[in-house]
Amino acid sequence: MQTYCCIHNRRQIGPRTLVWSEKEQVEKSAYEFSETESMLKIAEDLGGPYIWGQYDLLVLPPSFPYGGMEHPCLTFVTPTLLAGDKSLSNVIAHEISHSWTGNLVTNKTWDHFWLNEGHTVYLERHICGRLFGEKFRHFHALGGWGELQNSIKTFGETHPFTKLVVDLTNVDPDVAYSSVPYEKGFALLFYLEQLLGGPGKQLAFSDFFALRDFSSAFQQITYVLQEVFLGFLKAYVEKFSYKSITTDDWKDFLYSHFKDKVDTLNQVDWNAWLYSPGLPPVKPNYDMTLTNACIALSQRWITGKEDDLNSFSSADLKDFSSHQVNEFLAQMLQKAPLPLGHIKRMQEVYNFNAINNSEIRFRWLRLCIQSKWEEAIPLALKMATEQGRMKFTRPLFKDLAAFDKSHDQAIRTYQEHKACMHPVTAMLVGKDLKVD
Repeated sequence: MQTYCCIHNRRQIGPRTLVWSEKEQVEKSAYEFSETESMLKIAEDLGGPYIWGQYDLLVLPPSFPYGGMEHPCLTFVTPTLLAGDKSLSNVIAHEISHSWTGNLVTNKTWDHFWLNEGHTVYLERHICGRLFGEKFRHFHALGGWGELQNSIKTFGETHPFTKLVVDLTNVDPDVAYSSVPYEKGFALLFYLEQLLGGPGKQLAFSDFFALRDFSSAFQQITYVLQEVFLGFLKAYVEKFSYKSITTDDWKDFLYSHFKDKVDTLNQVDWNAWLYSPGLPPVKPNYDMTLTNACIALSQRWITGKEDDLNSFSSADLKDFSSHQVNEFLAQMLQKAPLPLGHIKRMQEVYNFNAINNSEIRFRWLRLCIQSKWEEAIPLALKMATEQGRMKFTRPLFKDLAAFDKSHDQAIRTYQEHKACMHPVTAMLVGKDLKVD
């Protein structure tokens, strides 16, 4: 009888964490997720003790359809996170956060899915903010607002799936799945954080005149606001641990916790936030420090004429993090299609085709296909089929099918590969392409 030895498929990356993968990727995985224990400790400070004991990571085959999937003691993750620079590890922060909001406190039905995901994104961004700075938290929060705009544009601003609390009677939750419960839910919590104010110590108005610059004032104001709402979040987890709840349960506890601020809470347009489709009625305030450079460069490309293209060079991205490169492309996508000459010049100066970061590559290829660059068709088909993460696969196939030069090839490629796809991915891509 043969036994399978898996010692070469795992690495200890923390006192309570093993990472497991195919042996060819175990070293990459151990490096990529080496911040896991730091994230766990921050999450415990935010949400209370981690009750599950072990926190292991399992890197699944590329066909896994999600970025991650939380389970007590073991999180499944996609190999598309292996960027080589830890820049996509926010997904690990997200799955860690589910240990509190999702596994410890759970939505009672899928209609209230935002309770899981909105709170988890909120915790995730606080973890990243503690690790990389408050401006980084705001940078990702603003990027999430852009993702919310994209989802609402895809569905249509009056579509019922763009409500925060949805009615899924006779609806497959997989069909309704999008960034809406994640990002609209986060936006509500971020708005409440900014609305509710100080934690017991209030900064006097005169205090701000003593601060040397606006940035210092902003950081202190932000600290005051976030601390009070984090106090609510910890109390919420403690109150509803081991329970499944609804939005009404959450809202009743919010009012109970902030009983001295009922008048403030009554200013919230709850019907619009919770039960109306489209964008939220209020956009929270965001620090733009890390985003402004992305917007400025994207505007140069969007407004640039053919004669301006020689003004671009690789130096444009010299001071950009991979997160900012990704946001730059996200800004460009909102204005797609671009003139084909712009896309070709962008490849010349930035060589995006050589980048393996999955988030950057995904947005770059979408920009190429939407701008009708035929040379990008095989690259987009390759990315759509060499991994099965629905966040990437579905939009790539939709873009390819919408481009007349690749429409038939996209349909044919899907039909050739669907047997190898995860069943949910195959089903939804088929619906997107209107072939199943």
